[in-house]
Amino acid sequence: MGMRKLLSLRHWRNTFSLIYRILTAKHVRLVDKLLFIIPVLAYWIMPDVMPFIPVDDIAATMIIAEWFARRMARKYNIR
Repeated sequence: MGMRKLLSLRHWRNTFSLIYRILTAKHVRLVDKLLFIIPVLAYWIMPDVMPFIPVDDIAATMIIAEWFARRMARKYNIR
């Protein structure tokens, strides 16, 4: 994935809208939904618990979001 794509607002709008569709889909297992929710909430609430990860809260959320959206879209064939 290129740097240009990562800086694109359209890319992130599509990624977060895909995550919303995944999190609200009834056929997606709760365990899979928690793969996104728990790490993001944990990092936002307790960023100092992981002091060796020098990443801002927003950056950590975006990294997890990108991974989660790709993985779940493939697994559940959601577009």
